[in-house]
Amino acid sequence: MLRLTEIKLPLDHEPAALSAAIRARLGLPDGAPVKHAVVRRGYDARRRSAISLVYSVDVDVPDEAAILARLAGDATRGLHVGIAPDMSYHLVARAPAHLRARPVVIGAGPCGLMAALTLAQMGFRPIILDRGKVVRERTKDTWALWRRGVLTPESNVQFGEGGAGTFSDGKLWSGIKDPLHLGRRVLTEFVAAGAPEEILYVSKPHIGTFRLVTVVENLRAQIEALGGEYRFGSRVANLDIEIAEDGARRVTGVVLADGERLPAERVVLAVGHSARDTFAMLEERAVAMDAKPFSVGFRIEHPQSLIDRCRFGASAGHPLLGAADYKLVHHASNGRSVYSFCMCPGGTVVAAASEPGHVVTNGMSQYSRAERNANAGIVVGVTPADYPGGPLAGIAFQRHWERQAFIAGGGTYAAPAQRVGDFLEGRPSTSLGDVIPSYKPGVTPTDLSACLPDYAIAAIREAIPAFDRQIRGFALADAVLTGVETRTSSPLRIGRGDGYQSLNTAGLFPAGEGAGFAGGILSAGVDGIRVAEAVALSITR
Repeated sequence: MLRLTEIKLPLDHEPAALSAAIRARLGLPDGAPVKHAVVRRGYDARRRSAISLVYSVDVDVPDEAAILARLAGDATRGLHVGIAPDMSYHLVARAPAHLRARPVVIGAGPCGLMAALTLAQMGFRPIILDRGKVVRERTKDTWALWRRGVLTPESNVQFGEGGAGTFSDGKLWSGIKDPLHLGRRVLTEFVAAGAPEEILYVSKPHIGTFRLVTVVENLRAQIEALGGEYRFGSRVANLDIEIAEDGARRVTGVVLADGERLPAERVVLAVGHSARDTFAMLEERAVAMDAKPFSVGFRIEHPQSLIDRCRFGASAGHPLLGAADYKLVHHASNGRSVYSFCMCPGGTVVAAASEPGHVVTNGMSQYSRAERNANAGIVVGVTPADYPGGPLAGIAFQRHWERQAFIAGGGTYAAPAQRVGDFLEGRPSTSLGDVIPSYKPGVTPTDLSACLPDYAIAAIREAIPAFDRQIRGFALADAVLTGVETRTSSPLRIGRGDGYQSLNTAGLFPAGEGAGFAGGILSAGVDGIRVAEAVALSITR
């Protein structure tokens, strides 16, 4: 099988044009049969007047060695032709017939799901603990916050089956290094669980919240059919840790909030980036961890039509392009980096608080990406130098600004908001303009400068006009900023060694975004697979 990359065709090319381009690349005669599969389809919109589609394809030819030899000296046609990589997945172990202790997975987000699925497929019958509810019950609780301002601390955007990624854009791409093609394995499992097949080949796949709910349910059914056991409403309050005379530490079980003890020799810790009480417990138990950088900022909303026109010109609205996105970075004069985060085309800004008396925002899209506004986080990098005090200092930093946002919004889970024009001029907003904010349960026009540190406000004020030079209209006076975005990533890292186990507590496997080793659905899923493999090998070797 040969892999051909960088095949460029016009946006509205005829179906037969791809086969013709493959034959031309390989030097095959016109009309020769070509059996191929598209493995990636993206687009090049650098010239808005001539947007092209860019394909990578795998081609089945009987004489691939001869073709490669013939193209070896052709710098034009041979540059993007090679042997297709093997992207199939093979389980690394099988559970022993008499398993002494079932592995425990804490958290049913994308990392925990893929860890549990992989362990179940290898026959280890994992026990999955989640503090929240099954995804459809969790959805009801989440809507209660959005519609009525009623927060359920154990069941919300952050906690429950599917994790924080369930109420997001459902983005399924990542910039991680993935030589074993584990990302492909995540996507393949999602398709088998009901995701659209196109996620296997479009360059920026996404599936949206409603479809993610079905995928999560079907993955649970598969895990249970393979012997896995779910326990919802089961918050882990403590770990049983055995300490030897030489100081060596090993986990021996978990303690639930209701007092129940579960013996466990291998515990996958996939708790997500908002399990603040769990992080506090881990510090009390002296599990090795450190504060790490993350980012804070606001959500910005523009008309999606404005972004589409700026990115695609006359091709805006083309079905193969969909709603346009963007990725922006600015290095401010005060030394801070400002960048767009989790851009949600045709989506909404959502309430993502998990603690009473705090306001947190995030972005979400459905599969159609058909809502009126585009939104993205405009965030500023912060480091432990900004919040000295140990592993949990970043959480205290987040809480302070989330509380400030709650106060600025009026104390009802309404979010503080400001017109971009007012924000840039340093004056409070008393009303909103043509861009209608999508955040529910509502916004309060105000001055956002009280909701983030001064250095972050200054950096964002400098960045927005700079972004306007890349996307005309980005500094639109009636565009809306909504605060605050604080959960961009975990504020700490739970250290682990080469075998994916905790640096100082054997049998504990920190994993995913909460442990500081992932950022988004796909990378979290990949990390879950890696950790599950490490768990299996630690048992069978």
